[in-house]
Amino acid sequence: MHTPKILTRGVLWTLALGWLAVTLLPLAFVVFTSLKSQQDTFDRPVWALPSRWDWSHYATVLHSGFFIYLRNSVFVVGVSVVLIVLVSAMAAYALSRLKFRFNRALFGLIVAAMIVPLHITLVPIYLMTRDLGLYDTPFALIGPYVATSLPVSIFILTEFMRQIPRELEEAAQIDGCGPLMIFLKIFLPLSGPGIATVAIYNGIHLWNEFIFAYVLTASPGNRTLPLALWDFQGEFSSNIPAMLAVVTLTSLPLIVAYAFGQERIVKGLMAGSLKG
Repeated sequence: MHTPKILTRGVLWTLALGWLAVTLLPLAFVVFTSLKSQQDTFDRPVWALPSRWDWSHYATVLHSGFFIYLRNSVFVVGVSVVLIVLVSAMAAYALSRLKFRFNRALFGLIVAAMIVPLHITLVPIYLMTRDLGLYDTPFALIGPYVATSLPVSIFILTEFMRQIPRELEEAAQIDGCGPLMIFLKIFLPLSGPGIATVAIYNGIHLWNEFIFAYVLTASPGNRTLPLALWDFQGEFSSNIPAMLAVVTLTSLPLIVAYAFGQERIVKGLMAGSLKG
């Protein structure tokens, strides 16, 4: 009687373990290779473990300006995510609860903006950044990051806030709360899972963003982590373990953040997709 359930569970476990292998093997390869000596990369098989664990490549990378790229990434991504959350939460509240003319049309326009290819905006954004005197500064990235992330963030939070019971809003209105207090005291706290989803989703995306950072910055002192490998390739072009040490250090904050935040992402997306 229980044979079909056992078979189903076995298939699911097999698929899960297969997917785990697919995702972990490349990471394991990068980490193990970064701990090999240069001689090992030429003398030993690709998947062989290091003959000795060589941590000197990490010390070399960390003393080659890596922390400058890390500082810029933390600053740009941190400020951008805070602005994205604030602006998208306020816009989502207005679109989901306030009645005004062209509400639906405006929401449709925001959703339509999600399908616009970002690369077609590179030239006008570059020209505007240069004219404003922001080129080759960390501030050059914050505006484009916020603007390009708002459509999907507003969409997620609008759908989430629409599920908040209207009875709570009506009770607050009876107590004399205006739209701003209702937003701050009711909608903002109850939208915590959705806000966490938006923050983590955009944080992961912006941490890996390359093209805007490459176009809008030029000097190593103003570039972010995705460009660290690009800038270090000249210095470490013949040192494969050092190059993979840069990849490992660049990916490590993202892996840690996702490991702690993946549950919030799933809960936030599920909560926003269910009808109240």
